[in-house]
Amino acid sequence: MNNLFFFFLLLLAASIASPTAADDSANAYIYAGCSETRYAPGSPSQINVDSLLSSLVSASSSTPYSNLTSTAASASFPSFGLFQCRGDLQPSNCADCVRSAVSSISSLCPFAAGAAVQLAGCFLRYGNDSFVGEPDTSVLYKKCGAAGGGGYGPDQIGIRDAALSALTGGGGNGGAGGYRVGAAGYVQAVAQCVGDQSASECDDCVAAAVGQLRAACGYAVSGDAYLGKCYARFWYTGNGAYNDDADHHHDDPDHHHDDDDDDETGKTAAIVIGLIAGVALLIMFLTFLRKAGNYGKD
Repeated sequence: MNNLFFFFLLLLAASIASPTAADDSANAYIYAGCSETRYAPGSPSQINVDSLLSSLVSASSSTPYSNLTSTAASASFPSFGLFQCRGDLQPSNCADCVRSAVSSISSLCPFAAGAAVQLAGCFLRYGNDSFVGEPDTSVLYKKCGAAGGGGYGPDQIGIRDAALSALTGGGGNGGAGGYRVGAAGYVQAVAQCVGDQSASECDDCVAAAVGQLRAACGYAVSGDAYLGKCYARFWYTGNGAYNDDADHHHDDPDHHHDDDDDDETGKTAAIVIGLIAGVALLIMFLTFLRKAGNYGKD
C-alpha cells in the first residue's frame, strides 16, 4: 500500500451485519492493519497523528467522508488521513463509528506511523505518506460464507451475479463515497468506494472487488471483499435459497413425494392402532375391577 507495509492482526472472521441492521452494528470490527514503522512517544509525529485523528473525529459529525493533513507539530513529519462512513449511516452514527475506529487504532496500533481499521460502518486510515487520492485495489480482507444447501445450483449463481453486476458501472454516483446497492431475486449486494476516488477509479475498484467475490465465493451464501479503496458484499435473504428440502423438491418437479406420503400414511396407521390398543386395555382393566367388586359381594 504505497510506502506503508501493512501486516494484518486480529483478522477476525467476524459476522458483518447487513447495511440495514441496527445502527449499533456499524461499530462491529472487521480488520485492522498497522505499519511496521513506529514513531517515538512524544515526538512531533505523535503530535501530528493525535491532532489528525482528533480532527477526523470532529469532521465525521458533519460529513460522511473527509481527508485531512496534520502538521501541528512539524511540517517535516506530516500525517495524512481520511475516513469514509457507510452511505446509509446517519451523521450521529457516522461520528460514533469514527470514534470507535480511532479507539481501535489506538489500542491495536500504538505508536504506528500508519494504520487502517475497517468497521462495519466506516473505514479510517492514516499514514506518513500521501496515499490520499491514489487508487488501491489490493485485497485487504476477504471472507465467504458457508456453502449453500442441496438445491443450490446454477440458477442461484446467476441471481447472485445479477445482484453483483448491479454494483458495477455506476460511475461512482451512488451516494456518499460511491455507495451502491444491488439486488436480484433473493440476493442483495452493496458496494462503496472511499471518497478520494474518481468515478472511473471507483468503477475499477468495485469491479475488482466483485471479481474477487465471484472467483472465491462460488456457492457461498454470502461474501465480503474489502480492497484498499472500496469494498463489495453480497448476502442471500433466505427466501427459500437454503431450505434443502424445498430446493430439492423444486429442482425435481417430477418427484411426487410418494415416499413422504407413504411415511405419513404409516405414521397415521401406527397412531390409530396405538389408540385402539390403549382403549382395549382400558376396557379390560375396568372389566377386571367390576368383576373383582362383585366377587367381594358374593
